[in-house]
Amino acid sequence: MRKARIAVLVSGGGTNLGAMIKAEREGKLTSGKIELVIANKADAYALVRASDAGIPTAVVLKKECPSQEAFEDRIMALLSENQIDLIVLAGFMAILSERFTSAYPERIINVHPSLIPSFCGKGFYGLRVHEAALSYGVKVTGATVHFVNEVPDGGRIIMQKAVAIREGDTPEILQKRVMRLAEWKILPAAVEKVSAELMAEK
Repeated sequence: MRKARIAVLVSGGGTNLGAMIKAEREGKLTSGKIELVIANKADAYALVRASDAGIPTAVVLKKECPSQEAFEDRIMALLSENQIDLIVLAGFMAILSERFTSAYPERIINVHPSLIPSFCGKGFYGLRVHEAALSYGVKVTGATVHFVNEVPDGGRIIMQKAVAIREGDTPEILQKRVMRLAEWKILPAAVEKVSAELMAEK
């Protein structure tokens, strides 16, 4: 059975990539296979995780590209060369233009550390999301996996999981709990779901 060919775009430690690699190893991700990891930072620890798992890697640095278009063209060339079916943004801290996202309609997915439509959109990333949730005083937060379009965090929702906020939570404590209880669970599950749907279309 043909599997969806997956590329994961990363910028940092790659904990969500690690969750996907684990899901593949445990047979929870069977409709897709991670074929490529692309980082926009040469020192991203996610590259080590990928290499340790035998996954090919590439680095595309924005500062080495004359324009946003050139940066995206390099990524698109890698995706094309590797015949990628599905793109997963796992802590990828670079903005992708409408030109890029419209080239892969409902083939790019992202994990966001809140229950969209709360605490999302322009400027909401990393610890900022958890700081906003705590300062607003919400009792429940979580994570969302969604398709990516030209609107930041605006694509169709694929999966969500709620996580309770506890007394004494700091943004750092909350971030870790949301990763462990939500992101690392629903991202591999959503990747499996979308991969299966893509392969059913072929």
